[in-house]
Amino acid sequence: MTEMFSNRMAGIPRSFIREILKTAQETDIISFAGGLPDSNLFPADELVIATNKAFETSGRNIFQYAASEGCEQLRSYLADFCRNRKGVAVKKENILITNGSQQALDLLGKVFLNEGDDVVIEEPGYLGVIQALSMYMPEFHPVPVSNERMDADRLKILINKRHPKLLYVNPNFQNPSGITYSDNNRKEIAGLINSKETFLIEDDPYGELRFRGNDKLSFKKLLPERTVLLGSFSKSIVPGFRLGWMAAPEEVVEKLVIAKQASDLHTSHFTQKIIYQYLKNNDMDKHIQKITKVYAQKCQKMIECIKKYFPMSVSYTIPEGGMFIWVQLPVSLKAIELFEEAYKNNLIFIPGDPFYLKRKYINTFRLNFTCVTEDEIETGIRKIGKAINNLINFEKEDRDERSFNFNGSVQFGDR
Repeated sequence: MTEMFSNRMAGIPRSFIREILKTAQETDIISFAGGLPDSNLFPADELVIATNKAFETSGRNIFQYAASEGCEQLRSYLADFCRNRKGVAVKKENILITNGSQQALDLLGKVFLNEGDDVVIEEPGYLGVIQALSMYMPEFHPVPVSNERMDADRLKILINKRHPKLLYVNPNFQNPSGITYSDNNRKEIAGLINSKETFLIEDDPYGELRFRGNDKLSFKKLLPERTVLLGSFSKSIVPGFRLGWMAAPEEVVEKLVIAKQASDLHTSHFTQKIIYQYLKNNDMDKHIQKITKVYAQKCQKMIECIKKYFPMSVSYTIPEGGMFIWVQLPVSLKAIELFEEAYKNNLIFIPGDPFYLKRKYINTFRLNFTCVTEDEIETGIRKIGKAINNLINFEKEDRDERSFNFNGSVQFGDR
């Protein structure tokens, strides 16, 4: 049967994260694995009212086929959002509604990429962009991200040498690291590609989830004609509706619409109308403030527990928002070994391996703090800390027995 499959399928990785999330469905598992919002914060009652209002205003036509571009009222709302919140001058004609931002990535690959084209991605970076764009058989080139920045020196070398067609960034509360690019780094990146034939994908699903610090410049504002801005309602309202959107130059939107028509004709008219009624009749700022207040408390709880239970040889990021904390173990330890040890104690997280293009058996892992209670955070981080210490002690005993020496740098967490 294998010979029947297309060549492109051979290069597409299976989602390690989705496989782990299957395990998370077990009721006795504490999961720091998925990038899941807190379901207790879903505006369920308001969405019921919005659904009834959508029926009142649209009648049976709410079940009808609709425009591929998306609901005109929702697109106008999003254009206003881009102008007012991000300082980006767009019109509704620049907006395309998608089945989540994941479909947006697939459509961009379909529109822009030929086999062998060069694509620059972050490392560590979002596995979903590799999955989506791999269908179009490009050459991926990872650029390191750390400490509020993408490595601009490495990016400059790649741009001058490879002339990449696409550059993908997730600059706000990045998945998986939780870091946010500084304004200076954003300007530096924009300057590098301003005169080049490179198009930038600014993926911003977590941008509204800021709970400390100030908003940063949007790449869409810095490079309006060379950037596609991706957004989503999955993190701010509910993920189950699978509603995303992108803001792009009209010429690009025209091609994306054709690609979308070939994929699914249009995103659900029904759910678009519901979301529009919700946005029209509720205070979205107040809703976001409610979410970020809870997430800030959970994030702080996790940081306090990391300080309390993890050894000093472990370092970690302190995010300004979003959903994730990125942890680095001593260089002699492997996150996949820690995962196996933690799983024995009914606890899961995401080892760092899937977030790297080629590197394996590395010493980093991702923790999600949004979809667990504070009690679960306390219990789970304590268990991970115990497992880390067990591995350190085992490694020390093993090294002493074999007189084994290793070289490497170790970072220390802020205690």
